[in-house]
Formats: sequence, C-alpha cells, structure tokens
Amino acid sequence: MTRRTRPPLAQWHAVILHREHPLVDALRRQLELLQIRVTVSWPHLDEAQASADVVFFDADMGHDGQFPWPRGFAPMPIIALIGSEAPGRIEWALDQGSNAHLLKPIGSTGAYSALLIAAHAYQQVRAQADDIRVLEDRLRQRPIVVRAILHLLQNEGGGEAAAWKRLRSVAMDWGMTIEDAAEAICRNDKRTRSGA
Repeated sequence: MTRRTRPPLAQWHAVILHREHPLVDALRRQLELLQIRVTVSWPHLDEAQASADVVFFDADMGHDGQFPWPRGFAPMPIIALIGSEAPGRIEWALDQGSNAHLLKPIGSTGAYSALLIAAHAYQQVRAQADDIRVLEDRLRQRPIVVRAILHLLQNEGGGEAAAWKRLRSVAMDWGMTIEDAAEAICRNDKRTRSGA
C-alpha cells in the first residue's frame, strides 16, 4: 500500500457556500480546529472566493449558477453538504463535480475525513484528465507520424520497418516524443538528416 501525501490543511482557505445555520457553525468549528481559514458565503460564490482550497456547498438548496466555473469543472475539491437524499438533489451535487460529502446534521466530526477524501479524489480526477489530454494530443498527431513514415520511405528507401526504426532513433537521439520527431522529419529539420 502506498503512503499518500496529506495536504497542508493548516494553510488552506475553505469556503462554506451555505446560508447561515447552526450546521455552518459546527462545520466552521471543525475546520478552525484544523487551522483552516473559513469564509461563509450565500447564495453564490464570487470570483474572489474561487481561489479557495476547498468549497463546501449546500446540496439541498444549491442551484445552477452558484459557482463561477462551468458545471463539473471546479478548480478545487468541492464537498457536498447533504441533508435530503432526494435523487434529484444528489444528482445535482454529482453534476457539480462533488468529490466527497458530509451528511447533515453536522456534529463535531467528519470534516477531516471529507477533506482528505475530497483532496485525493480531486487529484485523481485531475491526473486522469491530464492523461486523457495527453492521449488526445497524441491521437491528433498521428497523421504527422504517417506523413513522416511516408517521407522516410520515399527519401531514405528501405521498408516500413526501417522507416519506423529511423523515426524511433530520431526520437531517442533527440529526447523527443515519436510525434515531435515526426514533425521534425516532415519539416526536414537538419538534425534528423544527420543520423545523430
């Protein structure tokens, strides 16, 4: 089992997007015990609060347009505060990109585990999105790889296997991806012709 790095919670700023209520006071106390700076806001999150490290939001009274980012694209972990288990409310919270939740009424515990789970889930979602972006970029660059192979077949002779070997050699020698090497070959970059 790998040891996870815990986020530096004592340096965090949390926004609680919820109308004034005793549960907000209970959550604020938990967060302040963790040395997290807390701001309470309602009915929406403004641009200045969009730089918070975490947002707790009311899933029961929440509505579209509360956040200054597109639905499901929060720039930080977000935690739903759920009192009603109505399917529509839970679906709405999930659509916002909720990374964890706390059930209402909120007592004296729960915030710490919700913070750690949300931070971990958020990092995983971000890492997967980055991986997908890299793969999509590589997929978009595949036609240039085909053009580079054809270029090598026409200009250097040999067969397809030799052209692929040459492309891989250029990529390795110059510390670039296959796609970047293919672009260099298609540009007729001098260094790809030198063989070194």
